[in-house]
Amino acid sequence: MASHNRDRVVAFSLQLAQAHQELRRQINELQAGLGQHRPDDDVLVTHCLAFCAALTSHHQGEDAGMFAELLRERPDLAGTVANLVEDHEMIASILSRVTELADHASRSHGPALEAIGRELDGLASIMESHFNYEERTISEALDGGMPDTGWSDMVFRFRDVVR
Repeated sequence: MASHNRDRVVAFSLQLAQAHQELRRQINELQAGLGQHRPDDDVLVTHCLAFCAALTSHHQGEDAGMFAELLRERPDLAGTVANLVEDHEMIASILSRVTELADHASRSHGPALEAIGRELDGLASIMESHFNYEERTISEALDGGMPDTGWSDMVFRFRDVVR
């Protein structure tokens, strides 16, 4: 029979996959909404900004919490964690650009929304690759056992902001 702690650890890898699936759903919804945008509809811009904040919060929680704890438990994963942090920096740069474009789009419609769409397309591709890599490598380590020192709240409890 599995121990409660082991069940909780396995739940971490499942929660990670679920968090990533929710972020995928949100960006897909944003991308679909851009194709249906009306010039007077600022809700899409608000959702875009909220999505950027949610993804940023998730990655900051991973960097400051989950990855830091993971490195204490599994220093052999330093290269993997460095790759993931590098991805986070690249994604943050794109999110910064999307935020700027969304702010611009809130004042002038049309071309700014098209630019957001292009950025979101690239972001979605990078996110997919990043999430797949992270789930494959970090989930294995989570399933191997890692204490929760409070990091899980930072990683898994971002708000569902795009509904």
